Amino acid sequence: MMSEPILKIENLHVVYKTDESTVYAVNGVDLELFSGETLGLVGETGAGKTTTALSIMRLLPDKIGKVVQGSITLEGTDVLAATEADMRLLRGSTVSMIFQDPMTSLNPTIKIGKQIAETVVIHNKSYTKEQVHERVLELMELVGISHPKERYHQYPWQFSGGMRQRCVMAIALAADPDILFADEPTTALDVTIQAQILDLLREIQGKLGTATILVSHDLGVVARVADRVAVMYAGKIVEIGTAEEVYYDPRHPYTWGLMRSLPAFANGKESLYTIPGMPPTLIDPPKGDAFACRNEYALNIDYEEMPPMFKITDTHYAATWLLDPRAPQIKSPVGGTAHE
Repeated sequence: MMSEPILKIENLHVVYKTDESTVYAVNGVDLELFSGETLGLVGETGAGKTTTALSIMRLLPDKIGKVVQGSITLEGTDVLAATEADMRLLRGSTVSMIFQDPMTSLNPTIKIGKQIAETVVIHNKSYTKEQVHERVLELMELVGISHPKERYHQYPWQFSGGMRQRCVMAIALAADPDILFADEPTTALDVTIQAQILDLLREIQGKLGTATILVSHDLGVVARVADRVAVMYAGKIVEIGTAEEVYYDPRHPYTWGLMRSLPAFANGKESLYTIPGMPPTLIDPPKGDAFACRNEYALNIDYEEMPPMFKITDTHYAATWLLDPRAPQIKSPVGGTAHE
């Protein structure tokens, strides 16, 4: 790992404002991404994962979404102070995104080759037609689309779901970005194709050295490819560490709940564990720890005061009062302990 991160987020706060209310979607996120690594960002729907990714690319919905506090530094560039022209240069060449549903990312009336070529041209204005064509075929091969010369002339509806996702990946990689955001890239795919897409992400990363942020609610998906994992809940990162630390020695009760929900922990039981209750409304975030009302191990202080990030190792941190030396020792239901 590099000593200097290529992406640094400090105390990020994002709100969505409507006429009726304000949603506090991201509440004080601190995050670093290093060259060549894969960081998994996991949590339930509405945790703030996609909003964090969109903030980095300055793609929050106009007039509704707004970064109200914090800083984002992308390869030395202050993202929040950059002009829109600067951001257009950064998007694609420095940072790129694979969105959830390839069918809504692709135009059904334009041939795939032409859609990939459009992105190649934007970032390589000096290319001749032949160079653009060559680059498109190269990208199609890179993402595992067989017979690229024939498929260049086909429409998105002629591709399967997995193949469409590969086309979206080719577009995202057209300008050889340093950072790739993959926002739930396997959501609409069956398990076999999911595995193929994740292996492809890993393979591409090995070839190009691209750093990747994989946004997902599926711990199994993240386990397959991530070097480090950050767990988000109610707009905050509640635990972060290497994949090994988070999976084999989780310390936050929310991470315990996510782990217990995996089929591997069912131990032959008829039903899987579910975390009780619902995530809090972020229109009116609760006082103290947002997970307290769903946490069977909650202490009195959880309802009063937000826990700080406690250091477990140099790479592993968790925000839970159970790690305070004064807290009762609680045995983790999935291995590891609440505190040393």
